[in-house]
Amino acid sequence: MANKAQQPPHLHLAEVTASQFIDIWKHFDADGNGYIEGKELENFFRELEMARRGAGVDPTNPTFREKMKEFMQKFDKNKDGRIEMSELAQILPTEENFLLCFRQFVSSSAEFMAAWRRYDTDRSGYIEANELKGFLSDLLEKANRHYDDQKLQEYTQTILRMFDLNGDGKLGLSEMARLLPVQENFLLNFQGVKLNSEQFNAIFTFYDKDGNGYIDEQELDALLRDLFQKNKKEVDVKSLTGYKQSIMSLSDGGKLYRGELEIVLCKEPIV
Repeated sequence: MANKAQQPPHLHLAEVTASQFIDIWKHFDADGNGYIEGKELENFFRELEMARRGAGVDPTNPTFREKMKEFMQKFDKNKDGRIEMSELAQILPTEENFLLCFRQFVSSSAEFMAAWRRYDTDRSGYIEANELKGFLSDLLEKANRHYDDQKLQEYTQTILRMFDLNGDGKLGLSEMARLLPVQENFLLNFQGVKLNSEQFNAIFTFYDKDGNGYIDEQELDALLRDLFQKNKKEVDVKSLTGYKQSIMSLSDGGKLYRGELEIVLCKEPIV
């Protein structure tokens, strides 16, 4: 995919549209794993330098390596040695940067979860195309950005192109959360501890002591501590408190029902 075209798309432009941003992302994230890394990252930086300088660059030159290192120090916010979608949004001059718009609206993962709860109206664990349009409309209004129906439709289709890999017209929570700033995307911390339906049902039943179908904040605290400990993942008190607050944003008046928690902890929402 990355070597299909001679010239990578749009890197030479003074501004890129939302749709062009996705073209660039898909071009360089050749394996589709959600990151520009390794050889993809080297290709991206080389092509970016060529587009900006209007001349070729030599990746074997020590100066190239040094400049790439400086580039990553500036833009790789979580220092994991790869570029994520939200980090790419800081690099490229986007015409109407709806990713940055998104961040003005949901500056924390707790706000993101609250917004998700508002728009996942049928509690399916997904936002469908019609729900997504309302979500983006609200986002743009709160960010004081002017838009018309055509632009709203473009943004909706852009987000779907970005995340709806199986083409079913709906998006999962962890997929949408990739729009958050890296340091705010607490769901990344659950990537290694995702449960299957049997594991989830067992753990929820264990912590729902009275069998009323929901757990409260204290029970969630104990559940998360045990989950991280079991998976040998270290977590400090501050981070744990943040995770808990974000997840409780999905709750109904302090009652976190089975369906809400499974969106966060399961590989796929249980049908």
